[in-house]
Amino acid sequence: MSEPKETKQEKKKGPAGYTGRRSVPPNVSNADEDEIPIMETFGVIPRGVNMKDYLEVEYVELYKQQYEKNKKEHHTDRYFNNKLIIRRGQKYDIKINFNRPYNPETDQFWVEYVIGRFPQQSKGTYIPVPIVDELEVGKWGAKITLIEGSSVTLNILSAPDCIIGKLRMYVAVLTPYGILRTPRRSDTDTYVLFNPWCKDDAVYIDDEKEIEEYVMNDVGVVFHGELNNIKRRPWEYGQFEEQILDACLYLMDKAELDLSGRGNPIKISRVGSAVINARDDNGVVAGNWNNDYTYGVAPSAWTGSVDILLEFFSSKLPVRYGQCWVFAGVFTTFLRCLGIPARLVTNYFSAHDNDANLQTDVYLDEDGKTNTSLTKDSIWNYHCWNEAWMTRPDLPVGFGGWQAVDATPQETSDGMFRCGPASVQAIKHGHVCFQFDTPFLFSEVNSDIVYSKALKDGSKVVQYIDKTHVGQKILTKEIGGDGPHDITDLYKFSEGCEEERLALEAALMYGVKKENRDELQLLTEHDTTIDFQEDNAVFGSDFKVILTFKNQSSNLYTVSAYLTGHVVFYTGVLKSEFKNKTIEVTLDPFSNKTVDVNIKANEYMSHLVEQASLHFFVTARINETRKIMAKQKIVVLQVPELRIKTIGDKVVGKEMKVVVEFTNPLKKKLQNVVLRIGGPGLMNTKTQIFREVQGSTPLILEESFIPRRMGTRKLIATLDSDTLRHVYGELDLEILSAV
Repeated sequence: MSEPKETKQEKKKGPAGYTGRRSVPPNVSNADEDEIPIMETFGVIPRGVNMKDYLEVEYVELYKQQYEKNKKEHHTDRYFNNKLIIRRGQKYDIKINFNRPYNPETDQFWVEYVIGRFPQQSKGTYIPVPIVDELEVGKWGAKITLIEGSSVTLNILSAPDCIIGKLRMYVAVLTPYGILRTPRRSDTDTYVLFNPWCKDDAVYIDDEKEIEEYVMNDVGVVFHGELNNIKRRPWEYGQFEEQILDACLYLMDKAELDLSGRGNPIKISRVGSAVINARDDNGVVAGNWNNDYTYGVAPSAWTGSVDILLEFFSSKLPVRYGQCWVFAGVFTTFLRCLGIPARLVTNYFSAHDNDANLQTDVYLDEDGKTNTSLTKDSIWNYHCWNEAWMTRPDLPVGFGGWQAVDATPQETSDGMFRCGPASVQAIKHGHVCFQFDTPFLFSEVNSDIVYSKALKDGSKVVQYIDKTHVGQKILTKEIGGDGPHDITDLYKFSEGCEEERLALEAALMYGVKKENRDELQLLTEHDTTIDFQEDNAVFGSDFKVILTFKNQSSNLYTVSAYLTGHVVFYTGVLKSEFKNKTIEVTLDPFSNKTVDVNIKANEYMSHLVEQASLHFFVTARINETRKIMAKQKIVVLQVPELRIKTIGDKVVGKEMKVVVEFTNPLKKKLQNVVLRIGGPGLMNTKTQIFREVQGSTPLILEESFIPRRMGTRKLIATLDSDTLRHVYGELDLEILSAV
């Protein structure tokens, strides 16, 4: 095809921005249209001119050699997705095939990326990528690396702060009479993600092991139970599974996050904390803490995030049901899928401060029992939230890094149920003036418990302050293993040290209600203490709790104590009382006395709720001094685990079997038993329902599956019934390549 003749005079009169070889493409004149026009003219095309005579793109190659190379270099080859997925701020290659050989002296073309209905260059939703001699870090650009026949290979560099999402690709060719573009083709759509490997990205981490753990690991661990009986369960994040990337991108649409803000991890994590729960925006997961899951799935029955996200993506309706670890698990998937480093965190004895006074208020009646009508604050046995890694240019230097974000709907923030991101460093130092929601998170890990007696005349008298109960241990999964990593010191200084009290005073100085803290200081000092232990608390069996009273003075004391036992939700909400006992003890100087209290299975079994948590509360009065002591203890009953084994060769693409075994630990039958088994890269979750399982009877489930991915993989199983919940099992497998 012959090239049209063009005089120098005509070239000078070309469209604005048309200056010949490798110039920046002109702005799109009608970028507020739904799609970029295929043909955009700069006036009337003279009669006889055929735009087909100019350079024209026949097709763009993203799927051959360049496709595999790009995805591997961008660490996106684990996604089950046949489109190009890149990470911003990093180079990648594409190949453009023209209708004739490209002439760099006379031809001009560029690549365009578009997102949203009304793309605009000023908002970053229309991205023209110019052909340049050398790529410049921090800017979009494309460099020609090979011209071969009618094809041109481009090495493209994206900006490290560009929008995250699925971008539509066009190739535009400039002619003297207008712009010729490729038509809309879904097979050239390109996903752009955050890049923790890129130093100029806001989520950059300089440790490869941390990136592998906090971005690339698709299974994790949820720590639960109670402080002296820490339990762990596996969770399938599955951020690379089929359709999960599209589901996570849809959440930003659901949250109505402005497109221009989708390159900012601060904004994305904040809207994510809102849309993961369904409390006020019909988001992903509907919370339920009342132990009735008739119209959905019990929170403890989920094996991971994949089924939840896919159900929501399909139905566009909240998925029933979740509790804090479910919200945190799904949130981890969302963040890691987009490329934001994230981890799930568990705080033991987590305070829920309703009135933002940085203390947990517990009111007692005249007999020393908790007054549930007055006590609004609560102490969760444990609470799970997330941390996301990012810079914080909106805060002073030093407050970037891990940011606490919480999707569990507890309190509203700016009118919605969401929390964070709050700098973990700011929480530790009491800088509660820094956004977002730092006071609430500070109180969760570092508030004091103030016990007050509510008198009949309506007045309240402070009896005792416990400064060490809240936030005793904060755990996350260790890097490269399934054990716990204690990160308590990231959130708070050692209990009782000067720095810890200074942090609390700093929080108070920043405007949080102070109360009468100076007057209360002396109430924490006692010369007698109570220690509390339990002995072999197994689900469905009798056990005993052991109280030890210690007198550290030279005085003779008599102690009147009152013990109550409640079945309790893990959030600290009491369900029903099943035990009460009055104890009288005489303590000689510098002596200890132990009292055993027997707990019968028939006392608590009929009241149990999920997680089988029992809450014991002891208040004691020293009769000689009238001082009050208080002690709380959570007992999580031990439940059996699922046993998993496999049969067959562990090879990608070859069928094998998994066998799950369980024995009913009770003498009575279990009803409505649901068994789930699945694992990322191994098998989609399969569910089997058993109407009943007789007491002391084994249950066996056998399923076939074909591994899809090599390497260390994990099978995760859960069992759920009306009587027994939070039963788990897991098995690590080493899957070999088929070659």
